Amino acid sequence: MYYVCSMNLDKTKAQMRKGVLELCILSIISEKDAYASDIINKLKDSKLIVVEGTLYPLLTRLKNDGLTTYRWEESKEGPPRKYHKITEIGMSTLKDLSDNWHEMTKSINAILKKHKTMQ
Repeated sequence: MYYVCSMNLDKTKAQMRKGVLELCILSIISEKDAYASDIINKLKDSKLIVVEGTLYPLLTRLKNDGLTTYRWEESKEGPPRKYHKITEIGMSTLKDLSDNWHEMTKSINAILKKHKTMQ
């Protein structure tokens, strides 16, 4: 017997991705300073599709919260580029978020494993 799901799975999946974007962005720029399009490309490569309209407000919030900073750098290919850099507070936050992520995924995997064995 099949049940019709009234839940919009695409919307739920999008919300799940949005919930981890700050962690992913901080992780990306902790490796090296990054231009917005570099961040978008890394997220896309990881199947976390993000558009500029989603990324820029997040980058602004991370900066306003003191987790990142930026610098302008001249570009040979056009106007100056804004490169985002993680701060010490950002590194500490990244560690806390990363620890929380590992703890949470461990718990979720345990629940999913129990569910799978019940099928």
